[in-house]
Order: sequence, then C-alpha cells, then structure tokens
Amino acid sequence: MHLREVLKKTGITERQARYLISEGFVPPPRGGRSNADYGDDHIEAITRYQRLRDLGFPPAAIKLMLGSGEGVPFPVAPGVSLVVSPHLLGSGSDPAPLIRAVSSLLTKALKESQK
Repeated sequence: MHLREVLKKTGITERQARYLISEGFVPPPRGGRSNADYGDDHIEAITRYQRLRDLGFPPAAIKLMLGSGEGVPFPVAPGVSLVVSPHLLGSGSDPAPLIRAVSSLLTKALKESQK
C-alpha cells in the first residue's frame, strides 16, 4: 500500500508519519525509498502510538514502553505489578478477558499462599 493510503486510514499527515518512522515508533517501509510499500503493521503501529498519546503518554515514555522486550510493568497495588507485552499496548484489544484471567490467577495464587 502507498503512503497516501496509510495517511488516509490513520488520519495523520505525511510529516507525522515520517516523524514516527524516524523515531522508531513505526517500522520503515518495505521496498526502499523509490517503491516504498506499507502494510497493516504500519497502520497498527500508528494506531498504537495514537492511542497511547491519547492516554496521555509522552513520546519518550511510549518509546520506552514499546522498546521494552520483556514487557511494560504497571503497578496495580502494593506488591502487584502487571507486565504487559509492548505489542498489546494501545492495540485496542478488549481487556475484559484479560481482567477475568488475572482475577482468576490472583484468586488462586492468594488462596494457595494462605495454606
């Protein structure tokens, strides 16, 4: 897909797209400069960045989160941190199944530790 299509689908300007690519928030296009090709991965990366910005994260924090290979820790409560894969951040995934799974896991772990 051409850059114009990516811009239309994401609502950003060409300047913004080039900034996101140069800063590493979005992968470079395939095929080189003269026949640059973009795909769904580029749209997903732009959308992820936009969602994180909308949540109030500054670019430097987003760069740290997305560059974290192990995942991003979010303190939930004293003694409890939730580590989230960088690929899930800003993905728009429904958190309800994750919340149920975490709740079940914590319930089981806390009950077992009281034995």
